[in-house]
Amino acid sequence: MTFQIAVQPSGRAFEARADETILAAAIRQGIGLPYGCKDGACGSCKCRKLSGEVVHRDYQSKALSADELAAGQVLTCCAVAQGDVVLESRQVTDERAFPVKRLPVRVTSLDRRSPDVMVVRLQLPATDPLRYHAGQFVEFLLADGARRAYSLANAPFTQAEGPHLELHIRHLPGGRFTDHVFGAMKERDILRIEGPFGSFFLREESDKPLVLLASGTGMAPIKALVQQLQFKASPRPATVYWGGRRPADFYLHDWLLQKAAEMPTLRYVPVASDALPEDGWTGRAGYVHQAVLDDFADLSGHQVYACGAPVVVEAARVAYTRERGLPEEEFFADAFTTEADKHGG
Repeated sequence: MTFQIAVQPSGRAFEARADETILAAAIRQGIGLPYGCKDGACGSCKCRKLSGEVVHRDYQSKALSADELAAGQVLTCCAVAQGDVVLESRQVTDERAFPVKRLPVRVTSLDRRSPDVMVVRLQLPATDPLRYHAGQFVEFLLADGARRAYSLANAPFTQAEGPHLELHIRHLPGGRFTDHVFGAMKERDILRIEGPFGSFFLREESDKPLVLLASGTGMAPIKALVQQLQFKASPRPATVYWGGRRPADFYLHDWLLQKAAEMPTLRYVPVASDALPEDGWTGRAGYVHQAVLDDFADLSGHQVYACGAPVVVEAARVAYTRERGLPEEEFFADAFTTEADKHGG
């Protein structure tokens, strides 16, 4: 048995089986609904149900509150259709979507940029390139069927240098995959990936000024967006806000300073939340989403792209839309959810 799922305002439609989530059905048919963890933990896939009935599988209340559920919000990664359903999701991708591929990749370099961040470069098959939008992500396919998602830190035009991907991987001690990256992984290792995924990519048809907000390795897709803006010689003013605990967390600090010097429309604002006296930090202090509030009295004419820890992304979304007039549909986000987050840890 299958049901019809329609998405407004794009008008796209697809079929969902009675035993699969709406998101799984969308991915299977190449419909780009927004999502992050796929486990009911981050809330990235939340959208409004206009009609029809769904039943939710297990999820965390931080991803969908009781009030949101009562107001008709659904988590597509956990929602199973009980009949035909109409959803409202402004981030559904259209004909710009690229096909999802499964590819072997070879590790070509491992560059430890800070105590807990590794920049990993992967070589793609020369005969089978990956097409993607700057800001999207891929998933590693592990031997037991588990997956780990990482954003692509290089914009698509860099493929002209040779088919490759750049990923920024933070070490989470005890994390099965990141322990491997920081321990046993070596150059020339072969891995399998699938992608591209995600609706976090630059809407180039807009001319609105940009706020690019990153926390930690959320800088990876923001780096790709900056590269894309420079490559396209975009006239749009853009400000990069990067939040870290201490100055050592700004592992691309010099690169961003260089880009700000090269691009007259780009500003770079690093914000350290826990700098110590011995760090000698003279830059902005506090929470990165608050720095944007301090700098902008009105965001009604802007687009915001936010990436990193779910708590930062959600705080930014709520504050900017409620307090600074940012239209909901102009807030684009990719929340980095760890395996521990998914299981409430």
